[in-house]
Amino acid sequence: MTVQELYWKHIKKLPPADRLRLLALIAGDIEKDCTIEAKPKRSIMELEGLGAEIWEGVDVAQYINEMRDEWDRKLRAEA
Repeated sequence: MTVQELYWKHIKKLPPADRLRLLALIAGDIEKDCTIEAKPKRSIMELEGLGAEIWEGVDVAQYINEMRDEWDRKLRAEA
C-alpha cells in the first residue's frame, strides 16, 4: 500500500483533531530520528575590527559633519 492510499483509506476519514494529533506524533517521531547539529554560538565581538582599513585616513569629525550637512540638505529639500 502506498502512502497516498494509506492516507485516503485511513487517515483522511479521521476527524481533524485526530489528524492533528497524528501529525504531531509523526513530527515528534521524525524529530527524534533527526540528528541536528547545534551551531556554535557566535559573538558580535567577532566582527570587531572588520573593515577597519576602509576608515584609515578618514577624519571622523569631518565625516560626521558632512553626513549631518547632507541630511540637513535632504530635509530642507523635502520640506
